[in-house]
Amino acid sequence: MKKFKKVLLISLSTVIVAGSTLVLLLQPIIALGQLPSYSGDNKFDWKKPAYDPSKKTVLIIADNKVTEMFDMLAPFYLFNTTGKLNVFIVAKEKAPVGIKKDLFILPQLTFHEADSMKLVADVIVIPALSKRDEKQDLILISFIKDHFTPTTKILAVCDGASTAAATGIFDGKPITCHASDFEMVRSHFPKPQWIQQVNVAHSGNLYSTAGVSNAVEGALMVINDLFGSETMHSAANDIHYPHPEILTNHLSTAISFGNEFTAVTKVVVEKNRRLGLLLQEGINEFEMVSIIDTYNRSFPKSFKCFTPSDATVHTKFGLALVSTGGNNTKDLDEVHVLSLDNKEAINSLLGSAEIVRYDTKKQYPIDACLERIGKLYGDKFQNVVKLMLDYN
Repeated sequence: MKKFKKVLLISLSTVIVAGSTLVLLLQPIIALGQLPSYSGDNKFDWKKPAYDPSKKTVLIIADNKVTEMFDMLAPFYLFNTTGKLNVFIVAKEKAPVGIKKDLFILPQLTFHEADSMKLVADVIVIPALSKRDEKQDLILISFIKDHFTPTTKILAVCDGASTAAATGIFDGKPITCHASDFEMVRSHFPKPQWIQQVNVAHSGNLYSTAGVSNAVEGALMVINDLFGSETMHSAANDIHYPHPEILTNHLSTAISFGNEFTAVTKVVVEKNRRLGLLLQEGINEFEMVSIIDTYNRSFPKSFKCFTPSDATVHTKFGLALVSTGGNNTKDLDEVHVLSLDNKEAINSLLGSAEIVRYDTKKQYPIDACLERIGKLYGDKFQNVVKLMLDYN
């Protein structure tokens, strides 16, 4: 009996140690789904955005708790490139919007401020927000419904389809979302007509996209319908969109157990790097979120976004980025840099970290990131990252 207890104790200890080790090794995967709320002061220089009453208006809904960054900022960038639209990110609270651990944006308007300006929404964009089931924020839902008219175009991106479906506006209409979340989201909202194998589900003024990366096709389709193919192609060329026309056919392939095993194997076996992204004044929103969202899905040991002087940075189209993780870069293995205008200052800031550049060739940013991930970790793992982006 004593021998049995001893063997059992050893076995249990081994399991506990192995389990603890596995948890530590899988921290990059676990961290992907965690995003602490903003906890600093709210003393920012809140500036009212410029509004041109002669232009149509796009309202992009943000959730202060968390908003999927590519879903929100890819359309923000593309609509702004047209020069023909007022584009505003709107949130319930006058507080930072979480987009990544230690990285936030300041919404340009609150719902109340948008209402006080009597804005008429020509387009409403709904990214994936913190709620993906029936337990939606009723104030947010009411804001969308109050600003929807028979002429308003709604673009639901990725799992933003859950919020769009909760409004009832898509009842009986085609809608889609991320392939890996399709069954889960559909189970909560049975009234829309759920479809797959398309980048964008479209009926009248209602648009919805497959996962994450397909925000591009959704935004380009809306731009095309608003202003025609010349404006659409100009926006597509700005981001080096890799297709001559808007891609419509989509492989709706969910993440499988085999894909999950490939991801776990990468985390356990490979050397997981500590990544960084230098947030520079005037940073291109589309390039920034392409890099962060793609490399986040490569399960790095860590991914830190930082500014040169530990201050708020403004993007190309005027969004305020708030980084709360400090600017200590001594432990980083590689730092992604979009511009090397001040090379000496950047080198002194980054120390011995490898610099990954994006200013040497014109390429669709997601493709550039995936190409490098494939070289580092192989085609199999690259495909896992593509599936997580729903980039098929």
